[in-house]
Amino acid sequence: MTSTKSGVQRSTAEDQRARIVSHAVVEFSRVGYHATPVAEIATAAGVSPAYVFRLFPGKLGLFVAAIDHCYSLVEDALVAGGEGAVSADPVVVLAAMSDAYVDLIADRNLIMLQVHAQAASDVPEIREAVQRGMARIVRAAVRVSGAQPDAIQRFIAYGQLCHLIVQTRLFDVDESWAQTISAGIRHKGL
Repeated sequence: MTSTKSGVQRSTAEDQRARIVSHAVVEFSRVGYHATPVAEIATAAGVSPAYVFRLFPGKLGLFVAAIDHCYSLVEDALVAGGEGAVSADPVVVLAAMSDAYVDLIADRNLIMLQVHAQAASDVPEIREAVQRGMARIVRAAVRVSGAQPDAIQRFIAYGQLCHLIVQTRLFDVDESWAQTISAGIRHKGL
């Protein structure tokens, strides 16, 4: 925010970018990259589509910014969870990171955006954003937990399994196969 001579607070372009990206996460999470018009995001953010295009290099640039923001939130949550673990044991730290992720994805928009980004990874810039985000997550998990690569791989695989369980609502399926997949996995709100 900046102040004018009259003392009125104005938001900076960077503030507006952040606000638009937050709205983009929500809007893109509903139907994905291909089916979300920039006009819907602009309306949700209370700005014109022309202003969105002034701040972002097109719809693709806005989607990539939303992906980067999502993975930044994930990284921050994992780091905070891991640093708050009750022990330095890598198993305990990774469990604390998992708990922090479960808490974060109570906002299903974040999970849906990740799913849509993976589904649109045939677009090189989107694929690169997902790769960049996964790199951040893996590097943070290694740095904070000190775990070996096989444990990090299981941690990431567990997270992807959580996505599947949450998105397909396997908690609601009262059959042994679904109980096998979802055993021991929790998610807020389910």
